[in-house]
Amino acid sequence: MATARVINVHDNSPAHHAGLFVDDEILSLNGETLRDVIRYQILTDEPYLDMSIRRGGIEMDIQVEKQAGEPLGLEVHSAVFDQIRTCDNHCEFCFIYQLPKGMRKSLYLKDDDYRLSFLYGNFTTLTRFTEADLERVIEEGLSPLNVSIHATDAITRNDMLRNRRGGPSLRWLDALLEHGIEIHGQIVVCPDINNEEILEDTLCTIYERYLSLKSVCVVPLGVSRHSNEKRMRPHTKEEALSVLRIVEKWQEIIHKEVGRNIVHAADEYYLVAGQPIPGAGEYDNFEMYEDGVGIVRTFEREFVGEIDKPTNTAAGFFAWVDGAPPEGYRAIRNTAPNLVFRNRKNSPIGILTGEYGALVLQQLLEPFTRKDIRIITVKNHFFGGNVAVAGLLVGEDIAKALEKEPEGHRYLLPDVCLSQGKFLDGLEPADLPRQVEIISTDGIALKKALGVKHE
Repeated sequence: MATARVINVHDNSPAHHAGLFVDDEILSLNGETLRDVIRYQILTDEPYLDMSIRRGGIEMDIQVEKQAGEPLGLEVHSAVFDQIRTCDNHCEFCFIYQLPKGMRKSLYLKDDDYRLSFLYGNFTTLTRFTEADLERVIEEGLSPLNVSIHATDAITRNDMLRNRRGGPSLRWLDALLEHGIEIHGQIVVCPDINNEEILEDTLCTIYERYLSLKSVCVVPLGVSRHSNEKRMRPHTKEEALSVLRIVEKWQEIIHKEVGRNIVHAADEYYLVAGQPIPGAGEYDNFEMYEDGVGIVRTFEREFVGEIDKPTNTAAGFFAWVDGAPPEGYRAIRNTAPNLVFRNRKNSPIGILTGEYGALVLQQLLEPFTRKDIRIITVKNHFFGGNVAVAGLLVGEDIAKALEKEPEGHRYLLPDVCLSQGKFLDGLEPADLPRQVEIISTDGIALKKALGVKHE
């Protein structure tokens, strides 16, 4: 039976006064067995709670009285109490299939759970979606959801997902939009499979049928050196330029129809194609930031002072695993604390980042006065292939880069490559050969750490 295990009880909270303790297991609330933190939060808004719990193997009932909407004052162990709905697609481009062996077990879990889409921004293909799921999403207003579209042509989508339900499952997209659920779509473009004419067809179908989508992000596939799929390969510069031309064409068509940009290309396409990043006005509130759309422009605006509060909520590709907060991406990020070594405040600075981050930072740092700041580009040997984002850097590769660097300098590392204080390969910052300062992955934090000013 699904249970929620208590991992913290807040002092002077209703839960504390009712006598709840850490390690209590919640069996039911007001007679309902809990499946996930979504129902937990809805039910605990009630002023009167009849809780059935298990403590040390003994079941007991506890009554709680509080104000309607007042937090119960518990933290639970996970966002999902029953089994996570795993993915039964076999996409060639799936990054989970491209992970090396020996990483922690949770990273290999391939989900297709609409609840994790609502809570953490994961993408669902809807191939395991049901009428009961639709009813719940509508009734509880589980919006927004993120949906992997990839192609609207049924045969192509079946092929890409390696699932005969791929094409037919888009009927759920129609149903969700019809009932006013906010949907962010994603198209992972694979060369020779769903680019060129297929991408044109997909964006044309979005124009004809899915204009109520909140946004659609067109992203390139990532190919690690561990991929065994012969058809999967990175985009060439010419292919990236072709994707941008198609996206920009349909941006213009759709904008004329609805007055806003729905379709966006990920920043990576502009970097691969060697094209300038679009201006801030092209992004419509940067709603697909977590999927790589508008990251560069947002970072730049933060760094030069156009934005005085960081907008970064992204926490990396594996943000939902390993003790992620039940509140999901709506919660304040719980990252490793900044490690600031003030005795080295005036020392030369090395900024550790991935290959794409280095391209961005080189342009940003040119106008600033301090000349003892350098960029340390960390090549991702661990994953290899075309993996070049900072969020997938691992301790092993960072350590190799730092071994060549002098002692006594300051080394800045973005927190996006850490999950609960660890890199994806299990190493921690303390394992690195040089001390590092962990800073938030936004332009404001970097500028503050550098202490730079405009000339």
